[in-house]
Amino acid sequence: MSDKTTDNTPTKLTEAEFAASLEGLDTWSEVGGTIQRTYEFPDFIAAMAFVNKVADAAEQQQHHPDILVRYSKVTLTLSTHDAGGITSKDFDLARFCDSIA
Repeated sequence: MSDKTTDNTPTKLTEAEFAASLEGLDTWSEVGGTIQRTYEFPDFIAAMAFVNKVADAAEQQQHHPDILVRYSKVTLTLSTHDAGGITSKDFDLARFCDSIA
C-alpha cells in the first residue's frame, strides 16, 4: 500500500488500493474524490459528543475531516488535501470514527 513520500506527506492511494480499502468499510462511499459516511444518533447531544471525539482525534492526527451536523445526523467527508486525494490516513480515521460511533 502506498504510504508516504520522502517529505512525510502521505501519498494518494492507487485505484486498486482505494477499492480494496473501501471494501472493508461498507458503510462508507466514494463521493467526488472523497470518502463519506453519515452517522445517525438518538439526539443532538449524542451527535455533538461524537463530533467532539472526532475533533480530538483529528487534531491529534493533524488530519481534519469536513463535518456536517444536521440535528442527530453527522456526515463526515474525508480526503487528504496535501496528497490531492484519498490516502491511508483517511481510512485510518474512518475506522476510528466507526469504532466510536
